[in-house]
Amino acid sequence: MSAAELEPDPAPTLSEIARAAGVSAPTVSKVLNGRTDVAPATRAKVEEILRRTGYRRRRTTAPPSRLLDLVFHQLDSAWAVEVIRGVENVARDEGLSIVLSESAGRLTPGQTWVDGVLARRPAGVVLVLSDLDAAQRDQLTSRDIPFVVLDPAGDPADGVPAVGTGNWQGGLAATRHLLDLGHRRIAVISGPSGMMCSRARVDGYRTALETARLPVDPELIHEGDFHHEAGYAAARALLTRDDRPTAIFAGNDLQALGVYEAARELGLRVPQDLSVVGFDDLPLARWVGPPLTTVRQPLVEMAETAARLAVELGRGEHPAATRVDLATSLVVRASTAPPPADSLPLPTR
Repeated sequence: MSAAELEPDPAPTLSEIARAAGVSAPTVSKVLNGRTDVAPATRAKVEEILRRTGYRRRRTTAPPSRLLDLVFHQLDSAWAVEVIRGVENVARDEGLSIVLSESAGRLTPGQTWVDGVLARRPAGVVLVLSDLDAAQRDQLTSRDIPFVVLDPAGDPADGVPAVGTGNWQGGLAATRHLLDLGHRRIAVISGPSGMMCSRARVDGYRTALETARLPVDPELIHEGDFHHEAGYAAARALLTRDDRPTAIFAGNDLQALGVYEAARELGLRVPQDLSVVGFDDLPLARWVGPPLTTVRQPLVEMAETAARLAVELGRGEHPAATRVDLATSLVVRASTAPPPADSLPLPTR
């Protein structure tokens, strides 16, 4: 039987896969189990047939390991700690251990990571701000390894379980809060433009201004990378303008800390001279001086939801929803106040 002769089958057998690929059944088994002692060309051929036939590992095989894979594209902030806490809560309840990985800034993990997952056969995988390409999704699906994307950077493919939050609503709430205080010259420091959450937060900011009949000044929109240094650099550029903003929506809490530092260096007081709003509500938002007004993103709850969803899918359950967005909420603290009396509001349209 050739590969061309093997048509998609609801339940092709391992022997049929082997005949179509022109290899032995043990070789197919090695590919399925993520073994490295298979020639790359042979592995690619078997994987293609597995993908095309929609092969799924029989549930009568050995049970998955008591592991839960958690994958970050970057693991270097207090934001990641909150996610780990949420996943750990579920892992503890389920008697699972966590395997923690970082994809070195890539939004799609490398094949080495995929091979490791196939070998470990975890109970589930949670990918943070990451996704799998089509071939990687097929590889995990064919082995009955469920995966869930948490806070997806882009729009997940059809059928990919995902857990997110109300980023647009959060950007809207943050900007409306500043407008209600009387600010009219409001800047925003976004995250990377390639991330869906960044664009949604800026879209919420735009909508709030447009609804208030205020112009959206592109010079007040700066792109960051969700790190402190980016917030600092963008704030320096904004606050040294002759027509500097009276308020900055920093896009996340770490960038807000960068805004605090830039304002302090320039002799500006928060909130008397400059109001600042963040996004995330990390624990540090309550500790900084002054305590930060921010949009609460329920990171621990999001991580718990994603981990629980992965575990349920791994048990063969059918959750009511596999696409979940949790609500954000504005937390008002001491970093926002009405603008200085000598600031001139822009005229409305």
